[in-house]
Amino acid sequence: MVMDITQFLLAAQSADARIRTEAEANLRQFQDQNVSSFFLSLSVELANNEKPTESRTLAGIMLKNSPGTKKKHIAQQWMDIDFLTKFQIKSLLLRTLGSPVSEARHISAQVISKIASIDIPRKQWTEIIGSLLNNMIHRDSPSGLKQSTLETLGYVCEEISHQDLRQDEVNHVLIAVFQGMNLAENSPEVRLAATRALCNALEFAQTNFKNEMERNYIMKMVCETALSKEVDIRQAAFECLASIASRYYVVLEPYMQALFELTSNAVKGDEEAVALQAIEFWSSICDEEIELQEFGSGESGDSVPHSRFIEKALTSLVPMLLETLLKQEENLDQDHNIWNIAMAGRTCLKLVARTVGDAILPLVMPFVEANIAKPDWHCREAAAFAFGSIIEGPTTEQLSGLVHAGLDFLLILMKDENNHVKDTTAWTLSCIFELLHHPARGFSVISADNLPRVVRVLLEGTTDAPNVAEKVCCAIYHLCQGYEEAGTSSSLFTPYVPAIIECLLSTASRPDGNDSRLRSIACESVNAVVRYSKIVETSQIIVQLLPVIMNKLSQTLELQIVSSDDKEKQGDLQASFCGVLQVIIQKLSSVEETKRFILEAADCIMLLFLRVFACRSSTEHEEAMLAIGTLAYATGSHFGKYLPELYKYLKMGLQNFEEYQVCAITIGVVGDICRALDDTALRYEYCAAIMSPLMTVLSSEALHRSVKPPLFSAFGDKALAMGEHFEKYTPSVVYTMQEAVRLCYADELLEYGHQLKCSIFEAFSGMLQGFKNSKPQVMMPYFQYILQFIQFVLRETHRDDSVTNAAVTALGDVADVVGPNFCRLWTMHNNSGQRQLAL
Repeated sequence: MVMDITQFLLAAQSADARIRTEAEANLRQFQDQNVSSFFLSLSVELANNEKPTESRTLAGIMLKNSPGTKKKHIAQQWMDIDFLTKFQIKSLLLRTLGSPVSEARHISAQVISKIASIDIPRKQWTEIIGSLLNNMIHRDSPSGLKQSTLETLGYVCEEISHQDLRQDEVNHVLIAVFQGMNLAENSPEVRLAATRALCNALEFAQTNFKNEMERNYIMKMVCETALSKEVDIRQAAFECLASIASRYYVVLEPYMQALFELTSNAVKGDEEAVALQAIEFWSSICDEEIELQEFGSGESGDSVPHSRFIEKALTSLVPMLLETLLKQEENLDQDHNIWNIAMAGRTCLKLVARTVGDAILPLVMPFVEANIAKPDWHCREAAAFAFGSIIEGPTTEQLSGLVHAGLDFLLILMKDENNHVKDTTAWTLSCIFELLHHPARGFSVISADNLPRVVRVLLEGTTDAPNVAEKVCCAIYHLCQGYEEAGTSSSLFTPYVPAIIECLLSTASRPDGNDSRLRSIACESVNAVVRYSKIVETSQIIVQLLPVIMNKLSQTLELQIVSSDDKEKQGDLQASFCGVLQVIIQKLSSVEETKRFILEAADCIMLLFLRVFACRSSTEHEEAMLAIGTLAYATGSHFGKYLPELYKYLKMGLQNFEEYQVCAITIGVVGDICRALDDTALRYEYCAAIMSPLMTVLSSEALHRSVKPPLFSAFGDKALAMGEHFEKYTPSVVYTMQEAVRLCYADELLEYGHQLKCSIFEAFSGMLQGFKNSKPQVMMPYFQYILQFIQFVLRETHRDDSVTNAAVTALGDVADVVGPNFCRLWTMHNNSGQRQLAL
């Protein structure tokens, strides 16, 4: 195909939609016909200083985005390009780093890093680090080339793993970076790029930090750079220090005095951007020490000495952080969590409290007492800020008396004339109720004496400004939550339930709540009132609430939609009311005496949910689907009559790979319905119908990884329900699970790994039990693998309890299916060499 790529790149940026669409189609056609020529043409365009900046920039963006999207596919495309063409592309990109046009240099740095992310792990383009180092040590290298070279090194370090570079290559990266940080030889732009590159390269410097001489040099360079006259360079240097605190806590002892002085000066007198990073350094230290206290080891699992830096710095650190709380901005929009020095100080103070516990109280409480009644609103808010920030750290015994005494002051502050003070006070009350109101555990700041006043103040607060009302709703949520399983104590709360629900529903309907989270928080608080109330005392209240919420949901279906804002508002309302209905269904169906109210209303409820699905929006789709799962559990086999109409929406949800949360929730509901159908024939008919779309989900390359755990669990449900009829699906399901096992052990996916292991065990359990009475031989080829996986997981040092339970259950299911021959199978497994799982 002969084409002027410049012409099409410029046309693709045209204001005329027709011209733009035609140009984009031509570019796609060129790429589809010959990827190699397309990439080379883009590289030539990017490298040509005679071409327009606009076409060069778009060429670079297209190159950058190609290796970054559909990673496996594009990586394969890149590897399929012949060596000579790849060499030409790389040479052009490296040449572009020296372009006089900054946009071209910048985008070329990003493209190089994307290609490096493919090549370096495969031990290709091994000369790239050396080439970049040469740019830095060559005397005649212009400033622009140095800057873009350092940007490239930073991006490369961001894209690859520290295991992908040899130590000599790491040393070359650091030499290049420190060359760029040299004050005497480089412009501010080069030094900034070097400091940012160092921040990305720190992960690679593990060996260097073990060497005292090299470590001293690195720390010296970073600390000197933190004193630069340029604000953005100082900010980048403090970012490096925060990263060093996280990665190399164990070697920081000799530097801590200097680091305290450096960070303290920055917090007290530097620009906010720098001060924020200086506070982040101490937050990082807290994170490390909290982890050491909780687990006794660092992230790697190795034993790490606890240096107690926070404890040693406490008497100086806490006053410094308390001062930041006085720097709240007057005109701050409190509907948004804007990150400023007061917020950073509060967050760090919370972490310090968690780190040192009771020791923080003598340092903070005098500040609270001195400021809580001062005329300046900054002082009153700072006092509330400080009080709320330390609630999570000290012991209940030490806090109880202080909180009981302080509660009156906080309730008074809820009437303060200043919006900021009321907002922060409501947040503090929410923290107190969340952490110090647990009658079931034997302690609570709420008593029969103060509860009436607390409820009155909170209900009045729901009519305040939206940002204050939002925090008040959170406080109500935690107040209700505290009465969970509280026995007779929850009876104290029952008389206030009708007024609270009425007030919260009114708050959810406020016309000025459109631009905040107020509506959804109010509905979540209604959910808490219903969920945690005593059903024997509140059943009639909840029964009366059911038609009210159904009516509100019905009204959303009649809303006139004339704009995207109207559509968004409708979706938010429907999601909120579907969520409330779910909790009401769950509560009323939990006891036989009130379950009949759900059975009587089930047809009308289901009709509402189906009408919500017809609105075709993902948010309310999720909430309605979850509510349907609850309704299925409540109605049991009666739910079967809704399946013909519901099936198409289940199928739509399963096929919604783009909005993967919808897909995952739909899969979970598919399992809920399967378990709810008591009638064996009906359950089989449903499972057989739903297996086809489920298998489509299983085979999709577009499937988001978060969908796999509920998917595997769902297959366990289907196998249990279908018995021998599940046989034809077994090989595909087991193969996919075996492939997924690799993801269980990715360092950055620890929590996901726990979920995945549990779901795989659940799937195996479902299949084992499903085939047990009809065709147990179907699972025989997989016994060795299941036992191997169980044994592998049970040998893990850090293992989640849920994983242990799932593994032991699966082991029991194997024993149940095999019967008396299990011991022989286990012996054969142990004698077979226990080949490693393909991880």
